[in-house]
Amino acid sequence: MSAFRTITRRSLLAGSASVAAGAALPFAVRAVANSINQLELTAAPGRARMVGRNYPTTDVWCYGDRIPGPQIRVRQGERVRIVVYNQLPEETTVHWHGIRLPNAMDGVPGLTQPPIKPGEQFTYEFTPPDAGTFWYHPHADSLQQLGRGLAGVLIVEEAERVAVDRDLLWVISDWRLTSGAQIAAGFGNAMEAAMSGRVGNTVTINGGISEEVSVRAGERIRLRLVNAALARIMALRFEGHRPVIVAIDGQPCEPHEPAGGRLLLGPAMRVDVVLDMQGEPGRRYRVIDDFYQDLSYWLTRLAYDETPPIRSHPPDGAPALPRNPLPEPDIASAERHELRLQGGMMGGGAMMGLGGTEGIGRGASWAINGTSMVCNGSPDMPPSLVVLRGRSCVLTFRNETAWWHPMHLHGLSFRVVSRNGTPVPHRQWADTVLVAPKEVVEVAFVADNPGDWMLHCHVTDHQVSGLMTVLRII
Repeated sequence: MSAFRTITRRSLLAGSASVAAGAALPFAVRAVANSINQLELTAAPGRARMVGRNYPTTDVWCYGDRIPGPQIRVRQGERVRIVVYNQLPEETTVHWHGIRLPNAMDGVPGLTQPPIKPGEQFTYEFTPPDAGTFWYHPHADSLQQLGRGLAGVLIVEEAERVAVDRDLLWVISDWRLTSGAQIAAGFGNAMEAAMSGRVGNTVTINGGISEEVSVRAGERIRLRLVNAALARIMALRFEGHRPVIVAIDGQPCEPHEPAGGRLLLGPAMRVDVVLDMQGEPGRRYRVIDDFYQDLSYWLTRLAYDETPPIRSHPPDGAPALPRNPLPEPDIASAERHELRLQGGMMGGGAMMGLGGTEGIGRGASWAINGTSMVCNGSPDMPPSLVVLRGRSCVLTFRNETAWWHPMHLHGLSFRVVSRNGTPVPHRQWADTVLVAPKEVVEVAFVADNPGDWMLHCHVTDHQVSGLMTVLRII
């Protein structure tokens, strides 16, 4: 990162989140209520004002002429059709991250669909079975396309309104910008790929640096947090406040406060929290990310207006969200598979030997059980796991590396069962689980969705340099 000048919060004014070409468009797009909700989405180059008017606009790639892309809202159980147009200079797809949908709609080029060529279109059609916070992004040339801005959120609304005063979304993105506010070159750096991945120097909320978020004393907020970064892991602390987690990766859990008061978010992970605004009118409280040692910074501030509290006492307890129709795995009778996460740079600058790697392509830095996959998708990708439809399955992620890995499974949600042999409380389901160095994590699911499903690390440098495999359900 020494090759370019770091842009810091104190040197910038807050910027608009909208892209220059589409400032008049609404941010949220709600599917029209008819027999099939149909939407259109265009992936194309654009310009965004991320870092304030004292700096140039940033050249980006984006959906719907804005960073992040349009917030799509649909109802649970309603069918949706989304026509994606490609106006990029290269092929693309859209992966609907966390949605349990048919395999042909999953957006992995070669594996589940042909890539969308420049000037062409593809229609995705599915019925979201689960309410919650999900997102969408490419699965083609993932480093460049996600790293240049292609990401958006898909919210599936519950049948009954959740008892909060406001529903607030923060899409948190991490960028590596030059002193001229342009996206720095250097995607796919081999040294970075073997370590923590491409961590940027500028963090935005909903496409712009955020100085503060206006709140009112006494209100209850449902805050949806989405980590859309390529590699940055976040640990968020809310000064003077006690967030209560009510959903992880779109799946409701038992309401609980995070361990140590820090919300841990790896790339691709989402957390819904309930925040009771019990601060003093007129005061400001920082939201601090202190995951990386000695690199703590404040993401934004909760800025209370001067008006009296809207209620004298917070409501009793955080609301428990209605559970989604997830099949419960039978852990006692489940078949079990171990996935050893291997490779990467170790202490002293040495590369961990992969031993027996069968790389698909070149440039492998990582492996799962000795095998590396270093492409976005291919019809000849052999599955490393084959599970019969309807069977319960326990996957053990054994992290043999010195680095963190948010492991994402397409097409399914899983129950997080244990960490290092200790049961995980609060009935936590997810589609992306963050595995610490040398940690062993067990997850369980019912293999009820047939097809070939990607399973990979969502630190994108790790994904494209080998930490990826295929799970087949037949």
